[in-house]
Amino acid sequence: MTKAELVAAIAAKGGYSTKKEAEKALAAVVDSITEALTNGDKVSLVGFGTFEVRNRAAKQAINPATKKAIKVPAKKVPAFKAGKALKDVVNK
Repeated sequence: MTKAELVAAIAAKGGYSTKKEAEKALAAVVDSITEALTNGDKVSLVGFGTFEVRNRAAKQAINPATKKAIKVPAKKVPAFKAGKALKDVVNK
């Protein structure tokens, strides 16, 4: 599903009169989740899942082109863990 298809589905199911309104609603949700993750908070949507930030440790890796060892720095990465209800619906 593309963003345009998602906006169309939100407009149809959410009762929005235009796709523009549905796109604003989607943008507000995405921006709110992004802002919360940036601040280090978790976002839990009961029945759907949890968005959170996880710390990835620094590590040594090998550049496949040169076969030389390189250092990969530690970083924070966004993560999503699906909730039980979502898992159950997908596995039907």
